[in-house]
Amino acid sequence: MFNGRMPKLALALGVLAVSAAGPARAQIMLRDLVSIEGVRSNQLVGYGLVVGLQATGDTLRNAQFTQQSLTAMLERMGVNVAGQQLQTRNTAAVVVTATLPAFSRQGSPLDVSVSSLGDSKSLQGGTLMVTPLIGADGEVYAVAQGPVLVGGFQAQGAAAAVKQGVQTSGRVPGGATVERELPNTLDNLPSLRLALRSPDFTTANRIEQAINAKLGPGSANAADLGTVDVRVPVSYQHRVTALMAQIERIEVRPDMPARVVIDEKSGTIVVGAEVKLDAVAVAHGNLTVRVTEAPQVSQPGPFSRGRTAVTPNTQIDVNDHAERNLQIMKRSATLKDLVDGLNALGLGPRDLIQVLNALKAAGALHADLEFI
Repeated sequence: MFNGRMPKLALALGVLAVSAAGPARAQIMLRDLVSIEGVRSNQLVGYGLVVGLQATGDTLRNAQFTQQSLTAMLERMGVNVAGQQLQTRNTAAVVVTATLPAFSRQGSPLDVSVSSLGDSKSLQGGTLMVTPLIGADGEVYAVAQGPVLVGGFQAQGAAAAVKQGVQTSGRVPGGATVERELPNTLDNLPSLRLALRSPDFTTANRIEQAINAKLGPGSANAADLGTVDVRVPVSYQHRVTALMAQIERIEVRPDMPARVVIDEKSGTIVVGAEVKLDAVAVAHGNLTVRVTEAPQVSQPGPFSRGRTAVTPNTQIDVNDHAERNLQIMKRSATLKDLVDGLNALGLGPRDLIQVLNALKAAGALHADLEFI
């Protein structure tokens, strides 16, 4: 069905074509379409030291901040190293990041990510020392410590080396402990505000209708394409958690805009189910210019006073050939029609990207082109 020169495109479009033959659109739970104002995670960050490395840590002469941090840590532990030049390579300065989920309680564990800040070569086998994690307000919300797990590795010998993954970053599963809780203010809210993850007028209107059918007329109001306000009923006063449990399980059929997503780096193209194409004639040819340099050496005869000279010899071949003649593409009523029409051109992903741009410029492709 598909040309062998376009494996990535054929795979991306082919999968969509098969799925488009099934139901028009699935019903999605509301919790997967919106986020609720006041229910959100918070980013935490900290600066710490990883110790116990096998001579793969920071070079203290190059990373002065690592030496200052190590000196300060040792002095807090009663070891006086002021004015001394440390030579250890078993320590690395790192940035520690974590996400504090909504309604996390004191003592709850968090996973943390550790990334090298200096010229460390590997964090394999290291242990993160006690590191406070602060939020955007400057307050400490968690404290992290524990062994660092690194997914990458490196092995080398005298004549060969093998390296896979990244060794200068890792994770500490459950390595942080929540020390400060965020206040819960949901129970006192007179209304809830739902923010759509993909703003759309049609989807917002369908959410409003679905909530009103569940809670009663007037309970929800779509303020704009990205916001739906929900009034808290009297029966749910101070029981907003129970109301949210009812709302998040409501199923809504979201609307999908006509969009073509193109990744030029890998040549991947994904076409949405709502993309339509008008009847159009397309001809795509390949212009090849080949420049060949074959210099010739001119050798003088024996016993002559001539000199050896090199004369340039340049050959230029221009080949304007088309692998396909003029192709007439019919108006597409379904995604399968569009896929069949594009695949009939017999082009690879790189060439097809240019064709899609030309179709959009001609007004025949009714979709938004998004480059990532």
